Amino acid sequence: MANTPSARKAVRKVAARTQVNKARRSRVRTFMRKFDDALAGGDKASAEIAFKNFEPEIMRAVSKGVFHKNTAARKVSRLAKRLKALSV
Repeated sequence: MANTPSARKAVRKVAARTQVNKARRSRVRTFMRKFDDALAGGDKASAEIAFKNFEPEIMRAVSKGVFHKNTAARKVSRLAKRLKALSV
């Protein structure tokens, strides 16, 4: 257990940041799920819209430190590849 006042404050800060980061990660997953649903439906137009909504959301999470930039780039690349395969 934290003994010093600064350590106690650090514990509080970590707990608050964890909640915020969980919410951000959940939001990104929601956008990814919407894209997957649109892709499964086979509707290219709605899949493109979902992809255009997903990409800035995950990049926003990168700027907040929730995801590493390479992780986000990999996810975006894979989803773009799946979107392109739908149109072929």
